[in-house]
Amino acid sequence: MMRGEEINFEDFLGRRTLIVGDVGTGKTRLLSHFLDYLIEERGYEREVTLIEMAPAYKGIGAPVESYTKNVWKIRYLKPAKIFPPRILGRDSKEVLRYAEQNRVELEPLLWKFERDPTKILLINDLTIFLHAGDPEKIIRIIDLCETFAATAYEGERLKPDKGSGITRREERALSLIKEHVDKVICLVKPLK
Repeated sequence: MMRGEEINFEDFLGRRTLIVGDVGTGKTRLLSHFLDYLIEERGYEREVTLIEMAPAYKGIGAPVESYTKNVWKIRYLKPAKIFPPRILGRDSKEVLRYAEQNRVELEPLLWKFERDPTKILLINDLTIFLHAGDPEKIIRIIDLCETFAATAYEGERLKPDKGSGITRREERALSLIKEHVDKVICLVKPLK
């Protein structure tokens, strides 16, 4: 696990990297910088797919497009609507309903990548899918690409889940994903 070390994007190439941290630590910003590197310094436009899973709700879960316009130069797979279940759900039943709606929105994007993979796959806010989705589906698509980088929530701020159990499910699923990556970068404060 890394904490505050200098990031060298060359080290991401040909590897599987997971960027974790609490809300507001700069996970999406770092993924956006990596996308800029891939496009502006390496010219990999045709080799990159980005699957957007961020809910973009009141400062939580910003999409990559809010940091870079390079998303429009790659295959950018984005669902119609994503919900932040723990924030919007008033009780456990609603939290689970939002999590299931997200899974239904996101699975077709995973299938699309599985049918037509690119060498590089980026996923923003992977844990949104893990609330109700099967982590094995993520592992399967990780195995299809040469370079993988994703952001995932891991922290305290969103732990309360109104008794729905999605926080424990998210933690267990994320542990499985961590076993299939080469490097975990843990952000503890925002990147500049």
